[in-house]
Amino acid sequence: QVHLVESGGGLVQAGGSLRLSCVVSGTIFSLNSVGWYRQAPGKQREVVAYIGSSGYTAYADAVKGRFIISRDNRKNTVHLQMNSLKPEDTAVYYCNAGPLSHIGTPSRLNSWGQGTQVTVSS
Repeated sequence: QVHLVESGGGLVQAGGSLRLSCVVSGTIFSLNSVGWYRQAPGKQREVVAYIGSSGYTAYADAVKGRFIISRDNRKNTVHLQMNSLKPEDTAVYYCNAGPLSHIGTPSRLNSWGQGTQVTVSS
C-alpha cells in the first residue's frame, strides 16, 4: 500500500512562495507517475500538477507558469515549488503516485495522505 507524507505548507502573503515536499513509500517510486492535488473547502479535490516516470510534466491551467513540479528518485520524493501565490491557491495539498493513465484523475487513486495546508492571505 502506498504511504504518502506531505510537508511544507503554511501561511504566506499573496505573491509569496512555498515549496511542498512529499515522501512516497510502499511502491517502486521511479516507475510511477506522481502528482500534486488540492482541495479547498466545499470543493472537490483537483489535480494541480503531475510528473511521469520519464519526467513528462503537466499542469492545471490555474497554476501554469507559477508552479513547478519535480521529483528526486533517489529520495522517493516529489516537490512542488509554488510561486506568485494567490488567495485562490488556498487549500489542503496532497500528493499521490500511480500509473500515468490514472494520475490526472484523483478519483482513480487510493491511499491518500494527510495533506498539508496552504493558506494565502490577500
